Amino acid sequence: MLRRINRDPSMRAGTILIALFSIASLAIGQTKIVAPDNKYSPQEDLKLGREAAQQVEEQMPLLRDSQVETYIGTLGDRIIEAIPPEYRHPEFRYSFKVVNVRDINAFALPGGPMYVNRGMIEAAGTEGEVVGVIAHEVSHVALRHGTAQASKATKYEVGSMAGQILGAIIGGGLGQVVSMGSQFGFGTAFLRFGREYEKQADILGAQIMARANYDARDMANMFKTIEKTGGGGGPEFLSDHPNPANRSKYIEQEAQALHVSNPIRQSRAFDAVKARLRQMPQAPTTEEAMKKSGKGRGSSQGGQSPSSGQVGTVSPPSAESRPFEQGNLFRVSVPTNWRELAGNSGVTFAPEGGYGNYRGQSVFTHGMEFGVNRNDSQDLRTATDALLNGLAQSNPQMKRSGGYSSTSIDGHKALTMTLSNVSDATGRPERVVVYTTQMSNGSLFYAIGVAPSDEFGTYQPVFTRIVKSVQLNDNLRSSRY
Repeated sequence: MLRRINRDPSMRAGTILIALFSIASLAIGQTKIVAPDNKYSPQEDLKLGREAAQQVEEQMPLLRDSQVETYIGTLGDRIIEAIPPEYRHPEFRYSFKVVNVRDINAFALPGGPMYVNRGMIEAAGTEGEVVGVIAHEVSHVALRHGTAQASKATKYEVGSMAGQILGAIIGGGLGQVVSMGSQFGFGTAFLRFGREYEKQADILGAQIMARANYDARDMANMFKTIEKTGGGGGPEFLSDHPNPANRSKYIEQEAQALHVSNPIRQSRAFDAVKARLRQMPQAPTTEEAMKKSGKGRGSSQGGQSPSSGQVGTVSPPSAESRPFEQGNLFRVSVPTNWRELAGNSGVTFAPEGGYGNYRGQSVFTHGMEFGVNRNDSQDLRTATDALLNGLAQSNPQMKRSGGYSSTSIDGHKALTMTLSNVSDATGRPERVVVYTTQMSNGSLFYAIGVAPSDEFGTYQPVFTRIVKSVQLNDNLRSSRY
């Protein structure tokens, strides 16, 4: 069900009256949003989004229910008709579809295709909360955040990116396999944005909601709902969309400046759709759905698919580095000839030939993985022990070769340990070095470096250099706002 933005001459009279009334009520003082610089054309956004949407719809289960699809499409129409003129792109083709998975997630692709997971609708308490998610995602598209972020990349990093977008959507080990099916380097830029772009999408989304006669506070309420409800088995909306402590606060401040009278919060259509979804069998998680259909395994053209022996010929780490930022969590610099392999809770960087697909599992033999784990322990050693125990369960031949050593990461007290292992993919002995520290919110930040034992002497100083470049969110927050 295609819904386009270039409808101004034929907008329904009722919609025009609502929009005019809402616009007239907007208070002076609303935040002005300036779209970031972008070296790509809107036509390139459209082309990229179409390519990625084709892969999404080939590999993810759409909920083909006319009642639900019509409802979400109607909400989407209201939102795109309320986009301020300065952010409209006549080239774009907005469409709104529902994915039949229970993970709480939603995403929009460059040029307009948008997908709302069934789990997102089921978690919403009001229609305004669903609209808040749609308005936020549409704002990313209208501001062209995906290609604006790609504009910051080097020529090496920008390649064929549609498959990588799909890998970022799926997440987890399965997402890594899909991502490796495309020859790309830029990674998850089109779906995972830093704090600046997220705040822009929040504020513009709030303004669009007001123009459509919704209360922007419902966007903040949805973030709270998602945070309480959580999700399982795949990427959650808040894991892809950083939720700093002041997020609800600045959305509510913007809402006060917008002054919407008698906003829409609930509707019979919303209640009917919720009842309709309750009558259906429980939706699977994203990974369950993909495994059941046999899709998403991906080809291995982006990396070797080893059955035994070498994963591939591996070039030594480049002496030059490039920056990478993982949402609002951390920033790190990695060798320019290492590629990004996106996961659900972390990201891996590895050189060509140093990663692949082994017995349906994504593996890497050279490189580093970074991530953040939530944990209940306030003790760094206890949290690190838990991480290592998890690694040992996945790697039964892994052994500790000594105790912890003290170090630091971005000024934080940190621990490091070197372990030995035997690679399942190559059968060769390898060394694994683990670095951990606790972030200000208590989460455990980790960096894991891997190299064959006979090459570890070459890679160890590279791992050290990379870890020294890490900036955690504490410092990023102060440097950006």
